[in-house]
Amino acid sequence: MNPESFARLQHSELEHLTRRHFLSKCTTGLGAMWLSGMTGRAWGEPNRVVRDFANPMAPSLPHFAAKAKRVIYLHMAGAPSQHELFDYKPELQKLHGKECPKEFIEGKQFAFIQGVPKMLGPQFPFRQYGQSGAWVSDRLPNFTSVVDDVCFIKSMHTDQFNHGPAQLLVHTGSQNLGAASIGAWATYGLGSENQNLPGFIVLTSGGKNPDAGKSVWGAGYLPSVYQGVQCRSEGEPVLYLRNPEGISGSMRRRSLDVLDRLNQKIAEDVGDEETVTRIAQYEMAYRMQMHATDAFELKQEPDSIHQLYGTQPGKESFANNCLLARRLAERGVRYIQLFHWGWDSHGASASEALNKGFNERCKEVDRPMTALLKDLKQRGLLEDTLVVWGGEFGRTPMLENRGGNDNPFVGRDHNPGGFTLWMAGGGVKPGISFGETDPIGYEAIKDKVSIHDLHATMMHLMGFDHEKFTYLSQGAEQRLSNITKPNSKVVRGILG
Repeated sequence: MNPESFARLQHSELEHLTRRHFLSKCTTGLGAMWLSGMTGRAWGEPNRVVRDFANPMAPSLPHFAAKAKRVIYLHMAGAPSQHELFDYKPELQKLHGKECPKEFIEGKQFAFIQGVPKMLGPQFPFRQYGQSGAWVSDRLPNFTSVVDDVCFIKSMHTDQFNHGPAQLLVHTGSQNLGAASIGAWATYGLGSENQNLPGFIVLTSGGKNPDAGKSVWGAGYLPSVYQGVQCRSEGEPVLYLRNPEGISGSMRRRSLDVLDRLNQKIAEDVGDEETVTRIAQYEMAYRMQMHATDAFELKQEPDSIHQLYGTQPGKESFANNCLLARRLAERGVRYIQLFHWGWDSHGASASEALNKGFNERCKEVDRPMTALLKDLKQRGLLEDTLVVWGGEFGRTPMLENRGGNDNPFVGRDHNPGGFTLWMAGGGVKPGISFGETDPIGYEAIKDKVSIHDLHATMMHLMGFDHEKFTYLSQGAEQRLSNITKPNSKVVRGILG
């Protein structure tokens, strides 16, 4: 080859080189540094997760032995009142109907309360149940039979008093958009035991999605393959899962093969791991055509199970979603997120009233969430399945008023200062109540547990050191338990 032709060839090759080619091939080590950032593995850091983006859901070992192999998170969107469920306060009953003392409202932020509200005692009777003596109201008659399997955390608190930011904080560790959800972290760290179903599945009921939208199950700065996949409990579990009319399975397979080769070529040229994960997502969708339909077929269950849960196959309901959660858990899905909407009990309407809409929500969840715990236990799954139940904040011990006037129905305003969450299975100590609020259930005062503490504890149960389980994004080490608040801690008092 003459010098002129050689020069033209070099020029042509250089035109096709990108910045990523330079970084990946540079002998000074910049390529390795770039790769470490893309994979989330720091230079010389042995505790980081390393992921093969061509097989992003392959099972992976955590930092240490995990007590919880999978998680089922039951979120009651809108924030149920702890005063009417689990946090019994006789002192609050004595104050019922009296004007709220000034010191209770000075310097406080409320969503709606104005002026001087009246105190509101518990609206339903409480009793103690089980060997643990757990206090539960009569709104959850079925749940009283499993209290000895449950750990109540009565000292939860948050710094957000509006639904959207509070829900984001609960599920992503940040009140702002863009952070990765717990489920995304779990599947990024552990992969999934089932390669034919998504590792992170979301089920909703109550007629609406949570106020914060789909960001509460998003991947944020993690690769998008780890975001939650929203499925339906009626009809097709995933829309467009079936082939269009006239498209056979073999035709779809050939089309995917061609698309995979094109994406692989782009990945090799550009070096973007998102292109590689896109291939994996297409392949997952193909495998789901057979396996998802089977997993979501509730009619396969015997009548005794439908009686236990109160399910009605073919309808969207919290009961159906609880049974689906058990079916997905036993099939190796890593993180199953249920959202049940409608718990915002302000008292502005009948649907938001403690003596109307709240009653209906309790009836919708009492039987199925109890059945879920019993069913997991009888199948030997509860031991290594972490079940979490709670809202995004609590409710005030005062009757909500707007514009200084009592609402037309009985309700409570948002209260970030104290609320109750319960956990079961997966390494959690059963039959205990941890932490306390003050005598009227307003503020957490003993063994306080923040949202970041909850995340640190969940990560610990899944086998991760929450301070070392990080991902490099935009030049900073990101983590679920919030790097801006380094005092986040594992709540060791609830560990079995």
